[in-house]
Amino acid sequence: MQSIVFATRNPGKIQEVRQLLSDKVEILGLEDINCEEVLPETRPTIAGNALEKAQFVHANYEVDCFSEDSGLEVEALNDEPGVYSARYAGPAHDDEANMSLLLANLKGIEEREALFRTVIALILDGKEHTFEGTVEGHIIHHKKGHNGFGYDPIFMPKGHNRTFAQMSPEEKNEISHRGKAVNKLIDFLAQKLG
Repeated sequence: MQSIVFATRNPGKIQEVRQLLSDKVEILGLEDINCEEVLPETRPTIAGNALEKAQFVHANYEVDCFSEDSGLEVEALNDEPGVYSARYAGPAHDDEANMSLLLANLKGIEEREALFRTVIALILDGKEHTFEGTVEGHIIHHKKGHNGFGYDPIFMPKGHNRTFAQMSPEEKNEISHRGKAVNKLIDFLAQKLG
């Protein structure tokens, strides 16, 4: 079975992708290739950051790899936090602090439409490919649920009455931005590696 490195240290993300890809390829994390560097994220867009991280791992470790970058775009906040979603409240990548800041910034605002966006950048056999997934929804006023990570407890996808954090991982994967992007990646890999 071919192995591909998922350029992340987030165990939640690795687990989500392994559940979706386990029978196609072996998914390795950065620890599996002894990558201890902090991956660069200096581009102004989600797609740019995803590609930059994949290029870094490919160039330095000479492995097939993919990276993803995701962001929450809140319409009333001019699409913030966007590319800064993981470090919205500071460099610590603190989910609780990020959610608290977002809810504070939305205080008194009733229009809370939001979009989650994921871009996956794959480098396979030296060629670059990108896959995007989005899901529309809105930001609720108080956290609900204990599953998932990031902004899951305050994001309710359109057409649903539960937040991502109230859904099982399988339910979330079926409709999530990351799930959609990963499914595009799976279809591509299935054709390539068939």
